[in-house]
Formats: sequence, C-alpha cells, structure tokens
Amino acid sequence: MRAIVQDAYGGPEVLRLADVDPPAPGVGQVRLRVRAAALDASVWYLLRGRPRVVRLGAGLRRPRVRVPSQELVGVVEAVGPGVRRVSVGDEAFGTGRGAFAELALAAENRLAPLPPGVPAEAAATLGVSGTTALQAVQDAGEVRAGHRVLVTGAGGGVGSFVVALATARGAEVTAVAGPGKADLVTRLGAARTIDYTREPLDAAGAHDVVIDVAGNRPLRVLREVLAPRGILVLVGAGVATTGFLGGAERQLRGALLSPFTRQRIRGMIGISQPDDLQTLAAMVADGRLRPAVERVVALEDVPDAVRELGRGHASGKTVVIPSLVR
Repeated sequence: MRAIVQDAYGGPEVLRLADVDPPAPGVGQVRLRVRAAALDASVWYLLRGRPRVVRLGAGLRRPRVRVPSQELVGVVEAVGPGVRRVSVGDEAFGTGRGAFAELALAAENRLAPLPPGVPAEAAATLGVSGTTALQAVQDAGEVRAGHRVLVTGAGGGVGSFVVALATARGAEVTAVAGPGKADLVTRLGAARTIDYTREPLDAAGAHDVVIDVAGNRPLRVLREVLAPRGILVLVGAGVATTGFLGGAERQLRGALLSPFTRQRIRGMIGISQPDDLQTLAAMVADGRLRPAVERVVALEDVPDAVRELGRGHASGKTVVIPSLVR
C-alpha cells in the first residue's frame, strides 16, 4: 500500500512516499481503508521528536510508528479479535494510527459510525482537533450563552473549531489570529478579531473565558485579559519545544497557581471519545458546525503541508485524500 513514512526524527524532509505492507489489526483494533485523513499539530511534534518528553511514548531514537497522523475516516476492511461494535463494511471516523496511508489501524473505542450527510473531508477533522476543541469549550471552559470568550491561535486547526463551537453556544468570541486569517475566523462566528502582529492581546478588554490554543504567551499575559473569576484553559502543551517538557511546563505552573487565585486555570489534552465524536458529527450533519477545511491534498503533498503547519502559516484544517491523484 502507499503511505507517507518517517524513519527518523527531523523536519518535513524526512517524510517520503513509499510502498509498505498493510497493517494487521490486533486485539480490539480494526483496519480501515482511509477515505480521508487530516493534519493536526501532533504530527509536527512527533515528526521532530520535540519536546523530548514525547519520545518516551513515540520512540527514544526513532519513531515507533513509521506512518504519521491520527485523524481519519474510512471503511472497515478487517477486524481483530475482540471487536464487537464495528463490522467489515462499516464507515467510521475518529483517531487511529498511521492515517497518512491507504490503510490504517484504529482501536474500536476511538471510532464512531459516520452518519449520513457528513462529508468525509469534514469527518476527518473531528478526531483530534474537533474533540479537543469541544472538550475545551464545553468541559474545561464551561462556555455558555452570554460569555465573552477570547481564543488564541484561532485561525488554526483546534482554534478554528473553538471559535465555531463557542459561537454555537451563544458566546461572544474574540479571535486572536495571524495576518490573513480575519476572514476565516469571522466566517466561523467571531464577533471581533485581533491581529496579534498589530494589536495587543488586551485590545478587547477582559473576558469570562480565555482559551489559549497558541500556547506561546506567559500565564501573566493571559490572566491580564481574564475576568477576576474567569476561566483560563490551556490547550495541549503549547508550541514550546525546548527543554524536556516543552510547553507542558506552563500547564504545570498553571496547576500550581490555580488554588491561590480566584481565576481558575485548567490545563487539558483532548482525548477522542465516541460520544464527543457523535456530538460533533450531529452538529455537522444539521449545519450547526462547518469544519474549516481550507486545503485538500494528495499523499505526495503531505511534506509541503507539514512544512506550512510548522511555519504557522496553515489556516483551518488540511485534509489528505489517499486516493487523490495529483
């Protein structure tokens, strides 16, 4: 089968298109013929093996999983021992292993059935970015109607979902994004945009909830734009890759500080859950949510797409179609 493979840690130049053997499903796993996969931030960190802490799970000297990416949608082609909820021929979406390929593996408890009317390109974006954003908005941020919500990194994969989901809950969203992304976040529902290259973060005043997806600002700066009893949500480990823990150090500092302030500081890492996947798919099906799929590429184009992601230039989500012929 055709797949994008990575044999060493490094930049996009270590990615290459190759023919590899199809993966065999193990206990609780299924093999899917991939209809679409999506690029999320974890691809960049696992590609480089930074911060170093990621290598504890990904492989100390070289990647244990040669084929990158998790987000996918596909048709079940084979099932392993113990699989009960999924059958051959089912269409499913969620997270798996080695999604940038014609065939990929996934644990059945990380998948949900693909509802009628949900395009594959949209479903492919929900497994990591969609569920992380939903958990940030709904669970960690407790966003509700009337809240003023500030979102950093609003023009990226997770951030674009946060803007859309917070808006759908009736919040007034201020989107912090880079140059050229104002139209995107406005289309997703942002009431105000801040170009971080031109305006300070406090240009829109204090907010009930700050959801920090960008991960590149000190806690002090984020707390200055948060209401006295507001909630600060730190999504993922941030962009820092230096040191052993990288951006996770900031989450640790936030957890230590939170008990001593009226502001609540919550760190979180999204985990794909079937219930959340079904919630998001239902919102896509009835038009309440429109994933920001800004680019659709073939397997051959993955290295260039990853390069754009690493530069911070990518808008919304990039979707990879293994069957697409360039």
